[in-house]
Amino acid sequence: MNGRRRVVLWAALSIVAVRQADGAPLKRPTPSARDPHAAGYVEAKELADGAVPPADTEGNFIIGPTDKAALEAGDQPRVPHGMVFNFTMNSANSKLYPGIARDADTFGTPDPKDPAKLVVTTSHAAPYTRKVAVYVPKQLAKGVEAPFIVGADGPDQLLFTVLDNLIAKRKVPAMVAISIGNGGGDAQGSERGLEYDTMSGKYAEFVETEVLPMVEAQCHVKLTKDPNGRATMGCSSGAACAMIMAWYRPDLYHRVLSYSGTYVNQQWPPSDETPHGAWEFHEHLIAESPAKPIRIWLEVGDKDLLNPNSMHDGMHDWVIANENMAKSLAAKGYHYQFVFAKNATHCDRSVKEKTLPEALQWLWKDYRGAKARGAGETRSRK
Repeated sequence: MNGRRRVVLWAALSIVAVRQADGAPLKRPTPSARDPHAAGYVEAKELADGAVPPADTEGNFIIGPTDKAALEAGDQPRVPHGMVFNFTMNSANSKLYPGIARDADTFGTPDPKDPAKLVVTTSHAAPYTRKVAVYVPKQLAKGVEAPFIVGADGPDQLLFTVLDNLIAKRKVPAMVAISIGNGGGDAQGSERGLEYDTMSGKYAEFVETEVLPMVEAQCHVKLTKDPNGRATMGCSSGAACAMIMAWYRPDLYHRVLSYSGTYVNQQWPPSDETPHGAWEFHEHLIAESPAKPIRIWLEVGDKDLLNPNSMHDGMHDWVIANENMAKSLAAKGYHYQFVFAKNATHCDRSVKEKTLPEALQWLWKDYRGAKARGAGETRSRK
C-alpha cells in the first residue's frame, strides 16, 4: 500500500464515532508504519539494526527495527548516584497558570467556518498540583553555577539514571535535571495543552520565575544563567513545549531534545499570530525567521500518531510534521540530528532507552561552561 492510500485509509478509520453504543470510548487503531524512504521525506542514512547515530554527526538517520536498551539506560556498578529532590507545586500559588481543565469524556468540535480551529466549550477553571523532581549529580562542585536540563511530563527516572552513567564517564557535563510534571489533562482545553502547545514564551517564563527559584532554594544549587548551559526536553506535546521554550526565549535556552514532537495544529485557544499552532514551525516560522542559536535533536516513530481527533485539517500527522521540521532546520543551517525510528510508536519507551544516552551526548557535545567536576570533554561546534 503506498503512502497516499495509507493516509486515506487512516482518515476513513478516524472519522468513526468517538464512542461506542454503550458509551465506552473507542480505541483508535495504530497507524500503519510509514516508509522512511517515501516521496517527500528527507534523505536519511539507514543505520545497521541496533545502531544509533554517533554524537559527533549531524543530519538525518534511520534506526531500528529492533531496540536494545543502551547500557547507560540501566544502573551500572560503582557509578555514583545523584541526589533526587521531590516537591509539589500548587496552582493556587501560580501567577501564570492558575489552572484549567476540560470535562471528562469531552473533547471539542471543528469550527464549521474553519476546520483548522477546534471549538472547546467544556473547559473551565480548575485547581491542580504538579510534582517536580530535581536530580543533582554527585560530581557537581559546590558553588558552581550548574548547567541544567528542564524536562516535561516528569518525573523522569530514566533521565536521572542515564545522567548518572554519562556524568560518571565524563561524557556530558555534571548537570542538574529538573523534571516537571504537567498540570493535568491533554490537548485542547486542558492545563497540559495550555502549558505545552501554546506558541509563546509563557511556559519558559513560568519555569524561570516560579520553578527555578524553588529548585535553587530547596535543592541548594546555583543554576547557570547562560542559555548555552540550559537545555529543554520532552515527548509529544512536551517536546513541542521544549522547542517553544527555546524558540521564544533563546535568551534562556539553546538546546532542545524532542521525542515524537507534536509539531501539529494543537494550540488552544487559537492565536492570530500562529493560527496553525506548532505546525507553524515548519510551515513558516523557521524558514521566515533569522536562524536562532538553537541546537536540536529530534525523533519520530514510523507508527507515530496520525490525525488522532476530529480535525481533518491536514495538519495532524506527527511523522510528516517531524520530517518537515528536519527539512526546515536543514534549509536554515541549524545544528540538528533527526532520527526516524522503525517499528516505533508514539513516545516509544524502547526507542528512548536505546537513544537517550547518545542523544544527550550529541546535545551537549559543544558545551564550554563552568568547569565542574565530572564535566566531559568539550568539542568545537561543526
